[in-house]
Amino acid sequence: MAIQKNVKIKNRKARFEYEILDTYTAGIVLRGTEIKAIREGKASIAESFCEFSNGELFVINMTVQEYSHATHYNHSPKSERKLLLNRSELKKLEKEVKNSGLTIIPLLLFTNDKGLAKVDIAPVSYTHLTLPTSDLV
Repeated sequence: MAIQKNVKIKNRKARFEYEILDTYTAGIVLRGTEIKAIREGKASIAESFCEFSNGELFVINMTVQEYSHATHYNHSPKSERKLLLNRSELKKLEKEVKNSGLTIIPLLLFTNDKGLAKVDIAPVSYTHLTLPTSDLV
């Protein structure tokens, strides 16, 4: 598959299942073969979420498939990946998560004009959508 100039991988379920309170754009720490696979569009953020560890934010369960042209130095598809935010943004997000019980999920994985991978993340609250049922008797 050819490398795409601009990649946009969306989390389609997120806007339906969650109430999005705010959005942040974060950089992501990747290894060499991971960015190549993302530029080919071989990534998924559908089941992923973010959590704090030692004051740093990591995205968990994000799948980046192995790069097809790599040798035995390929990456593991479901490893934790560190997100890069300003210290003030990290503190604000950590406070929101601890106090309100919110969850942070990635909404969009994309590459910018310089070819760097970025992630749009958002603190969300779960919304219970009840579908109307008709009483057919």
